[in-house]
Formats: sequence, C-alpha cells, structure tokens
Amino acid sequence: MSKLEELIEELCPDGVEYIPIKDCIDKVQKIKWAATDGKKHQYIDLTSVDRDTHLITETQVVDKDNAPSRAQQIVNEGDILLGATRPMLKRYCMIEEDYDNQVCSTGFCVLRAKTNVVLRRWLYHQISSTAFFEHVERFQKGASYPAISDADVKAYTIPVPPLPVQSEIIRILDNFTELTAELTAELTARKKQYENYREQLITSSTNFIVKLSEIVDIYLGLTATPTYTDEGVTFISAQNTSSDYLDLSNVKYISRKDFEKATSNAKPRRGDVLFTRVGSNLGHPVIVETDEELCIFVSLGYLRVKDNEVVLNSFLKHWMNTDLFWSQVRKNVHGAAKVNLNTGWLKKFDIVLPSLEQQKKIVEILDKFGTLCNDISEGIPAEIEARQKQYEYYRDKLLTFKQLS
Repeated sequence: MSKLEELIEELCPDGVEYIPIKDCIDKVQKIKWAATDGKKHQYIDLTSVDRDTHLITETQVVDKDNAPSRAQQIVNEGDILLGATRPMLKRYCMIEEDYDNQVCSTGFCVLRAKTNVVLRRWLYHQISSTAFFEHVERFQKGASYPAISDADVKAYTIPVPPLPVQSEIIRILDNFTELTAELTAELTARKKQYENYREQLITSSTNFIVKLSEIVDIYLGLTATPTYTDEGVTFISAQNTSSDYLDLSNVKYISRKDFEKATSNAKPRRGDVLFTRVGSNLGHPVIVETDEELCIFVSLGYLRVKDNEVVLNSFLKHWMNTDLFWSQVRKNVHGAAKVNLNTGWLKKFDIVLPSLEQQKKIVEILDKFGTLCNDISEGIPAEIEARQKQYEYYRDKLLTFKQLS
C-alpha cells in the first residue's frame, strides 16, 4: 500500500467533504489609484501569464498616473490568478514571488487560500483540472468576448481531504510539473542554440549575395474580403500559418466562381513559401505541401522560386527566420505606425546564396535540429507532451474523491 493509500485509509476512509471555493479563500484587498500616495506598483495583466508554462513572464511598473482607471487587486506570494476574461485560454498561475505593492488586472479572479482549510498548491491543482474548466465553460457568458464572474468561479465545489492527504497528492503532482518545467527549460535552451547555429550555418557558407527579386517572384493575397461559402475552394489567412506548417484543419471556403475571378497572384501552389504580412506572427514562413487549390487573403503573401536549380524553397524558409532577413525588415519598418511586409522593399532584400549543394546540406542539418526542437511527434516537444498528458491523467484521478455522505 502506498503512502497516499495509507493516509486515505487512516484519515478519510469514508470520503471527503466537498466545499465551494468561496469557503476556502480569504478576501483580497482592492486599491483605487486616486487614493494612492504616489507609490509605484508591479502590475500583472492577462498578457503577463504564459498559457503553456502558467508562469508570469513579465510585469509592468505603474502608478496612479499611468495605471488603469478601475480598482485593482493587491496580490501576494502564493495567491492564485485565474484569467476570468476569455477563461478557456487557461491563463492561470500562482504568484511565485512577493514583490512590494504588487497588483493585478481586474481581468483576474484572485484566489487566496485559507491554509488551515486547503493548501495553496491544492487549490492551484484544482483550478487546473478538467472538471474545473468544464465548469468554467458552462458558466462563461458572452459570445465574442466571453468571461466568467468571480461568483461563478467561487461557487465551484472542490474536495477537501485532510491536510496530510492534500500534501501527499501535491507532492506527487508537483513531481510531474517540475519535470515538465525542466524539459521546457531545456527546450528553450535548445531553441536558442538552434537559432545561433542557423545564423552561423547560413552566414559562414561559401556564397554570394543577390537581391531576392532575382530568384523569386513575390505575390500577395486578395485585398477585399470575399463571400464565404459552406464548401468550395479552400480560403486561408494568417491563422493557418501560425504553426511550422500549413494547417488546413480550420479553413474557410469561397465559391468556384469567385476563385476563378480572383487574381492568380492570390493562388499559391505546391512549393511556394507562404509568409504572414501582418500581426504578431509577422514574417513567419511555411511551405505549401499540398496540391489542393488554395486562395489567400491579403494577410498572407508568398514567394515562388524562379529556378529550383538556383535556390531551394526550404533554404528560403530558413533564411526568413534569420537575422539576415529580420535586420532588413527592421530597417524598413523603423518608425512605422503599422507594420506589414511590403513587396516593394522585399524585392530589394539581400539574400546570401550558397551553392545548391551547400543549401541542401544546410537544410538537412537545420531540419534535423528543428525536429528536435519543434516536432511534437518526436524530440523534446514530444517528451513534454507525454509528461503533460501524464500529469493531467494523474491530476484528474488523484483530485477525485468519494463525497462524504
């Protein structure tokens, strides 16, 4: 019998009481900026929380002059933040450090555990569970900008076994999360190593410099939003290129008639290098690897190789991820109010062009390294995915108790 089984047998053999979250937490103080004495505050907003690691990536320094107008919540080390705006994005975290004058956005529901009732990490694991987010999905309101109220979050009931049982389950679950964190840190280091290696490989090869327009034609998508249909020709936008490949799992469609009328510039084909022209994923390249007919929106553009005996599309894709490409982007968009990749100056970009044999070797090396860093079916990402699924399985299993009658 395991230590956990022994504790359950000894302390709660007949089940445990289920208690609403509101009875497991303390009240959190709010602050009105107009009433402050000029102090600066560490401010945590929804974008501060990484949705994969559930860690706070950065905070802003604010005072009454530049802070949001609404009252904010003062948070301490050990408090749990749950993004109540668009909650299914799962922006939740625990405050790991205690800063002076730390506050958070009103977009968060703050849970401060009564530690004589529930341990902080017990509450954290509970609000990360599948059952909790099923509750969130049921009670969130609003179609375009869904949110869940503090009252509905705090009405969720959780099992409250004796503290020694909570502590042992926390120990088991934290072992999974710590291993995932170690793997994530290793992956971050490998990606940095990969980026540095890519720069060195492409810049140190025997090569000459040409203008991009000498080796590719550059095209842009439709500038007018088309009429969508239930079926027809696949119509894609920047959201379909956010991964390292062209993702056609969630697309729109236009009629065959509209497709035939559309300019040929908006019709990429197999081998073309798509890139995003606007938004947070600016410049991200993916290769079209399908013979399916496609039409693209203006948020995308593509490069079409003029001669496959001169440049490989896979080499172009790697080049577009290097500082050799991005230093030229930064030079052209400096001071611009709205950033987009303009074909006029893309054509004038300098590209380092090794021989075809050198390109093949560079691509082979970088693709193998990239698989280790990015492929969810193998390498470190696959290991992280497996550990995360293992954690989720045991979390949902260990957090489920027979209810005390």
